[in-house]
Amino acid sequence: MKKFSITDRIKSVGYALEGLIVFFKTQHNAWIHVAAAAITIAAGFYLQLGKTDWLMIIIAITLVFITEMFNTAIEFLCDVVSPQIHPGIKKVKDVSAAAVLIAAIAAIAMGIIVFLPRIC
Repeated sequence: MKKFSITDRIKSVGYALEGLIVFFKTQHNAWIHVAAAAITIAAGFYLQLGKTDWLMIIIAITLVFITEMFNTAIEFLCDVVSPQIHPGIKKVKDVSAAAVLIAAIAAIAMGIIVFLPRIC
């Protein structure tokens, strides 16, 4: 095991930031998620959400971004492993995309639970 190094930790953060840049430069859906998150956050401030509601919103937004990033990473890896169309790779990509769909549905449900009582 390698000895702990602050320099290596700083490099790790740099690599993570590079990953964020790749994610936002290559994924159109990332910008849709940013827009939805911005609208949700603005609505939260406007409606003066409480602490618990903010926690639900933060978890929902984070869940969607994390699943979209994992989906992107899986797709990048699949494209390296099998540049040509392969039925097994299609299944992997479809399942990882389904994870994003489930996260988005959960986020919408959380948004409805938080916002609907304040709007109606």
